[in-house]
Amino acid sequence: MVTADDAFAREEFAGRVMAALNGAATALLTSVGHRTGLFDTMAGLPAATSAAIAEAAGLHERYVREWLGGMVVSGFVTYDPEGARYTLPPAHAASLTRAAGPDNLATLMQYLGLMGGVEDQIVAAFRDGGGVPYTAYPRFQQLQGEENGRVFDAALVDTILPLAPGLTECLRDGADALDVGTGQGHAPVVMARAFPRSRFHGLDRSEEGIAAGREEAAGLGFDNVRFTVGDSTGISGTYDLITAFDVIHDLAAPAETLAAIAAALRPGGIFLMGEIAASSRLEENIGHPLGPALFGFSVFYCMTTSLSTGGAGLGTVWGEQTARAMLADAGFTRVDTRAVEGDPVNLYYVCRKD
Repeated sequence: MVTADDAFAREEFAGRVMAALNGAATALLTSVGHRTGLFDTMAGLPAATSAAIAEAAGLHERYVREWLGGMVVSGFVTYDPEGARYTLPPAHAASLTRAAGPDNLATLMQYLGLMGGVEDQIVAAFRDGGGVPYTAYPRFQQLQGEENGRVFDAALVDTILPLAPGLTECLRDGADALDVGTGQGHAPVVMARAFPRSRFHGLDRSEEGIAAGREEAAGLGFDNVRFTVGDSTGISGTYDLITAFDVIHDLAAPAETLAAIAAALRPGGIFLMGEIAASSRLEENIGHPLGPALFGFSVFYCMTTSLSTGGAGLGTVWGEQTARAMLADAGFTRVDTRAVEGDPVNLYYVCRKD
C-alpha cells in the first residue's frame, strides 16, 4: 500500500530528477554562451533584440534567438516581450563573463559537452573494465588551461604562494622551482614574471602543452623559465619549490610521483599542492557545493584516464585524509592545509621534509 508520505516522497524526488535534467540543459546552453562570446557581448549591450545581439556577436540570429529562449526560461537572461528585448543583468554577468576572472562559472560548463562525447566509451568501461584514454579528450587541456589560467592570473602570486610562510621572500631572492603537470605552462610563466631572479621549470608529458608554454614564454621574452616533456615519476635535478596544481589525482602513478617530488626537494624546500577540498569519507561530501559535479568529472575523466593506463584511478574526490597519508608515505613530515578566502572548492597543501 502506498501511503501519503510515500506519494509525497516520490513526487518530491521526481521533481529533483526534472531539476537535474533542466540544470544539465542549462549548463550546455551556458557553455555555448561562453564559447560564442554571447555573455560577453550582452554584458556590453543595453536591452537588445535577438537580431542586434546576433549582429554584435557576429553570429546567426536564428541560433541566437533559440539560445536566448533557453537563457530566459532558465532565469539567466531577462526578457521584455513588448519590445522583444533581452538583457543580461550585471549581477548575472558577474558569474558568466570573461571579465569576471576567477568568478566566471561559465567556463566549467564546457566540461559537460566534453564528457558527453565519451559517454559510450565510459559505459563500455563499466562493462569491460579499463578506462578511456587521455587522447579521447582533445579539448581537455585547452579547457583546463583556460580555467586554471584565470586563477593563476588573479591569485597565484599574491594569494596562493604566500600560503607557505617565507616562500615569497625566497622566490624574490632567487630560487629554483618546478611545476609538475604544468599543462600549458601558464603557472611557471606567471611566477617567472613576478620573480625575475628565480628560475622556473615546467614538466608535463603532453608535447602540445609544453609547446604552448614555450610559445608563451618566448613571446614574453622570458629567459628564466623552461619546459620539458617528461614523466612526473622521473624528475631530474633538485628544487627549492615544487608545485602541482590539480594534478596528482589524475596521474597513473600518484604515489611514485609524490616520492619523486620529495626526493627532488632541497633541504628546507617546499612542495605546494593544490587539490579539491573534499573528504575521503563519502558521507562528509554530502552537501559539498560541487559534490555531484566532482564525482561526474571523476567518472568521466579523472578516474578513467588513470585506469586506462593501469594506474591508481584515485579520481577527483580522493580526499584530504588519503592525501595526507600518501604525502606521509612519500616522506613529508610536515603538512599544513590552507584555504583561500572566497574559494570553497580548493585546498592547498604546504608540505615539508624535516
